[in-house]
Amino acid sequence: MSDPIASITAFEALDSRGRPTVGCTVVTRAGARGRAIVPSGASTGSHEARELRDGGERYGGYGVRRAVANVEGELFDAVRGIDVTDQGAVDRALRQADGTPDGGRLGANAILAISVAAAEAAATTRGLPLYAAVGDGPRTLPMPMINVISGGAHAARSLDVQDFLVVPVGASTFAEAIETVSRVRAATGEVLRDGGATWALVADEGGYGPLLSSNRAALEVLMTACERARLLPGDDIAIAIDVAATQFHSPAEDAYLWDAEDRRFRSDELVDELVAWAADFPIVSIEDALAEDDWDGWRMATERLGGIQLLGDDLFVTSPDRLRRGIAEGVANAVLVKPNQIGTLSEAREVVGIAHAAGYATVLSARSGETEDHWLADLAIGWNTGQLKIGSTMRSERTAKWNRVLEIERELGGEIALARPAFAGGS
Repeated sequence: MSDPIASITAFEALDSRGRPTVGCTVVTRAGARGRAIVPSGASTGSHEARELRDGGERYGGYGVRRAVANVEGELFDAVRGIDVTDQGAVDRALRQADGTPDGGRLGANAILAISVAAAEAAATTRGLPLYAAVGDGPRTLPMPMINVISGGAHAARSLDVQDFLVVPVGASTFAEAIETVSRVRAATGEVLRDGGATWALVADEGGYGPLLSSNRAALEVLMTACERARLLPGDDIAIAIDVAATQFHSPAEDAYLWDAEDRRFRSDELVDELVAWAADFPIVSIEDALAEDDWDGWRMATERLGGIQLLGDDLFVTSPDRLRRGIAEGVANAVLVKPNQIGTLSEAREVVGIAHAAGYATVLSARSGETEDHWLADLAIGWNTGQLKIGSTMRSERTAKWNRVLEIERELGGEIALARPAFAGGS
């Protein structure tokens, strides 16, 4: 079924932090429409695809009028007449038109907007929901990894570690998983309030942004909250951590600096800290334990924390080449997949395929600057990533994705099950 791209319109939208981002609509010759608004990250790795921003005074330099113009101009010219159902051809044309490794000439934000909108239009052309249109293999509902306490770049660095998340490993359905974490989040607010900590501050991704005495204190708060919610740590819930170590790594000093605790670490000392946490708390996943180019540190962490999901975000930046290097060197055992880190859906899906073939787990992830779109939820199901990391259970740009998975679970009924990652009893 061929349906060529006939027109593209774009606009400057706002993300969840009030910063501009790119929205666009793709329309085919047969009248199928696909619309997308793309996200943007705050904790970004240096190897990520590069957004195009305007600079100047508008929006503090974050305007995207040039990227919007490129969507309607050079990038549209590149994909005009291409069959919208051929995602690979659309994405190759976009990358070739830009001509740079990082998408920076025309803007990775502009490129991804067309890539996603084309996928939405293709699903309409084929008369399928997006999750069915983007994947033809096995499907599961993703195990959610849900933000409850934030620090780092997501919460004005109130804590050095970026995110403390809850994983509902004991849930048997996605609906139960969301309800379980909602109980933990509510109990966490009570624990923070009763302890005299700030509990009304909300971080970028909807988690609490408290001022605590230490990073370890965040883990202790979560344990107390689980007890208050009458949940068993390790059986009903587990903990995931996004260390985001690149954000506090000093290459000049070859050290990791925790300003909130006035501590500094060598790579091996930071690993020691994480090993101690893993011994004392039900931690099943650690993201970006070391900095993006600390490959020696990552090898050490993989050797010492091999029983835990070690998730590469800044390390791999959804790059097929960096992931292949990690696999070859035995570094980490899971990859965070963010389509806007690489620029197109085809390249992001390639990373999922490479990871699965090598036995690496995959976690599809939103960004701190999100939008009301819910296409990420469909990708998690269609690509069978097994895990989904969106943010917390509040703020509409977060709940839009969780609600989409809940909707799909209701529609498919017993035809689809909740994924069971290795740490939740899966294979």
